[in-house]
Formats: sequence, structure tokens, C-alpha cells
Amino acid sequence: MILYVDQGNGVVNTSNFDTMADFAVAHGFNTVFFQIYRQGVLLFSQRDLQTIVNQAHLKNLSIFFALYITNSSQQIPSSIYGLGEDGINLDMSTLSLSSQEFLLASLKANYDGKTAVTATDTGSPLKPDLLVLETYYPDQQSAIRHGIIASVGVFTTSNSAEYQSELQYAFQNSDGVMVFDYAGLLKSGY
Repeated sequence: MILYVDQGNGVVNTSNFDTMADFAVAHGFNTVFFQIYRQGVLLFSQRDLQTIVNQAHLKNLSIFFALYITNSSQQIPSSIYGLGEDGINLDMSTLSLSSQEFLLASLKANYDGKTAVTATDTGSPLKPDLLVLETYYPDQQSAIRHGIIASVGVFTTSNSAEYQSELQYAFQNSDGVMVFDYAGLLKSGY
């Protein structure tokens, strides 16, 4: 189970990372997609990233650095490679397929860790180690299948029971589930 931390919805940094990690563990998550790059800006220093990785591992959480890439001119910051992270997630669904293919190929060629892609195209031909399909809305649930990681969005549910039902369905019918996002879970109270 993956918890996505979107820095645009609520900032998590070295001062409050432990609080988020405790929340993740208490709610059954074993992996965090932690957004460190947003629209062309690297949000953390290497030192802070190493601290965050160490904090995650102390809580027995895997951590993927999430790169939110919104323009084909934005590049993967190679300074983030090898800081102890468990993988890198490319969150780039607004880009053309050719740009997505290029960025994933570049990441695979230059990075030894696990790769993940967060995609809105339920027919995505991309082949990272983890393909996360954004299956938040009812019309997208038909894309939930084994071979992908499904998604649940707190923003699409109106109560805890509905959220739990969607979470269980996604978890049982795919290879895992990503919940978007930490700030939304806090706000909703579930």
C-alpha cells in the first residue's frame, strides 16, 4: 500500500516527516511516494533527502522519490540518485506519450533502483517496475486489474465507508493500491 505525499496539497519536510511516517504506518501503508520535485523545481537538498530516507527506513517504510513533471523541458535531477531511496516515481501524465517514454528510458538508463510511473492513461504501454494507474473515479474502475497498481482518491469519496470499500476493491483486484494523498486523508479524518 502506497501513500502519495503531494507537496502542493500540504507540505511535508524534515520537520514533520516523522508525523507523516507514523500516520502511514498506523494506517497500514508500507511505501511512500514522496514528492520531492514539482514543476521543474527540486524542493529539497541532498542532505534533507538523505535525512528523509533515513527517517522512512527507521519506520520500515519504503520510499520512492516522486517527480511531478508537467513540461517536457523539465529534466530528471540526477543529484537525487543513490541517496538511499527505494525507487523513483515519474508522475508525468500531462506529457505526451513520447515524452513519457523518453523520460522513463532515461531514468532506466541512468538509475539502478526501482522505477515507477503514475499514469492516467489506463492503456499506458509504459513498462516501469511499478505502473500505478490513477483509477479514482467510478468510470476508471474497469481498468483495475492485476499487473498494475490501482489508485484511490480521498477527494472522490464522501465518507469513510466509501473510501474503505474502494480501497478494498482496488487492493483485491490489482497488485496494490496507491492512496492520493496524505493531506487529503488528514483533512477527511480517515
